[in-house]
Amino acid sequence: MRNYDDDWTDSQRALYDECYQAGGEWAEDPDTSSDDVQYVINLAEGDDDSLGDAELDYPPLVDAVTQATGENITSVPASHDDPAFRGFLDGVRDAVGDDTFGL
Repeated sequence: MRNYDDDWTDSQRALYDECYQAGGEWAEDPDTSSDDVQYVINLAEGDDDSLGDAELDYPPLVDAVTQATGENITSVPASHDDPAFRGFLDGVRDAVGDDTFGL
């Protein structure tokens, strides 16, 4: 389920939507390993305090944001306040079944 912040701009919502779609497609791809999906699920379950001020260079996430923005980036803030990060994680979580990976 899409999960916007009330104060996001239209461009932030669009970035979320694009990353959400990319996350879902990535999770449903048969070539994506279950370990990789579990890694993203673990990120989604973490809170911002446990993530700290980290920047992630996880390739599927970076690729999704690069494609969504059209800009070549090397990392994404690991924050649930970031529309790209949250969109990708929400897309992955929604693409896998509730009984998968202990969700």
